[in-house]
Amino acid sequence: MSLAVCPGSFDPITNGHLSVIKRAAKLFDEVIVVVMVNYKKPHGCFTVEERVSLITKCVEDIPNVKVDAYGGLLADYTKMKKADAVIKGLRAVSDFEVEFQQALINKKLNPDVETVFVTAGAEYMYLSSSVVKQVCELGGDVSEFIPEIIYNDVVNRIKERMTNQ
Repeated sequence: MSLAVCPGSFDPITNGHLSVIKRAAKLFDEVIVVVMVNYKKPHGCFTVEERVSLITKCVEDIPNVKVDAYGGLLADYTKMKKADAVIKGLRAVSDFEVEFQQALINKKLNPDVETVFVTAGAEYMYLSSSVVKQVCELGGDVSEFIPEIIYNDVVNRIKERMTNQ
């Protein structure tokens, strides 16, 4: 049975993320979407628990996808789960440079795991969680950027944060 881990901060999950997750679910028997604590971004829009909940809503119709959270090294998580692969989504060449370096580090720390790069669909090449937050903060329509099932949760949270600043 093949197992892949799809890590990210997912603050919030976007349709681009979901596209990569769905494609990974076709390639592997099991996929764990893991919300990683990003120490470079300590104050996310959503708590880790909220991100897990939002992602769970988005993948509930994909039977071989589970959602988890982890605060340590990805290489340690993949060892713990006995994962075969790490799935990393790529939007642009600039993503590759950073992701390639991370893949090499992860391979050094856990030689048993491979990194699989999955390009985002063309309709999502420009999309990131940061773009979603920025467009929403400025009053733009983000309905095409995030899964419909979490639209109200995301928009309400971003508007609430804007009110409290």
